[in-house]
Amino acid sequence: MTKLLENRIALVTGASRGIGAAVARRFAEEGATVVATARTVGGLEELDDAILESSGQRATLVPMDLRQFDQIDNLGHALYERFGKLDIVVGNAGFISELTPTWLMDPDSWSRMLDVNLTANARLIRSMDPLLRQSEAGRSIYVTCDMGKDPRPFWSFYGATKAALENLVSAYAAEIQQSSMRVNLINPGPVSTATRSKAFPGEDPANLKSPDDVTDAFVQMATASFQDNATYVRAQ
Repeated sequence: MTKLLENRIALVTGASRGIGAAVARRFAEEGATVVATARTVGGLEELDDAILESSGQRATLVPMDLRQFDQIDNLGHALYERFGKLDIVVGNAGFISELTPTWLMDPDSWSRMLDVNLTANARLIRSMDPLLRQSEAGRSIYVTCDMGKDPRPFWSFYGATKAALENLVSAYAAEIQQSSMRVNLINPGPVSTATRSKAFPGEDPANLKSPDDVTDAFVQMATASFQDNATYVRAQ
């Protein structure tokens, strides 16, 4: 049986839990060689065990803090030396602080959201673009949410980072339009994750999709046959 991502090399950020972990597992099941990054070593090791159990292969684990931007550049160099290319990038890692009125935002929380949600992805584009150009069909997928397009009370700073990310990714997609690469945004919608429970503590997770429920869209967008570019996909 042909696997949809056979022989493709995929980098997934924020892969130790939630959507990132589910996407990494699913990619491995579809035949991809997975490079998984996250800050939590234990979470990455659990992911590796899950990938081995479900697909019989090992992931490449890269414990790193995306706020240490030079580490993103170092990762690019390391991936080039090991693989010579990269086929898929999933920019999934994100951070949300406590929701608060705009005028009460803690400056340190704002800096962290800006670093993780926006600047780290900008550095990821900068570092991984040369590797994606070595692929016959480089695919980049960046995770956003409703707040990037729909400003809501108390979500101003998180929403601002996602709106900026969408602008950044859309401009990048327009720039590579004539290449074999494709760059797109995905909005998974309400999913039962630790980030979601932090923002909506009274919500019953049983009423939400699980991270595994949204992986079909990621797989489709990561295939060499997916030709849409600069699109905004909402996972069903």
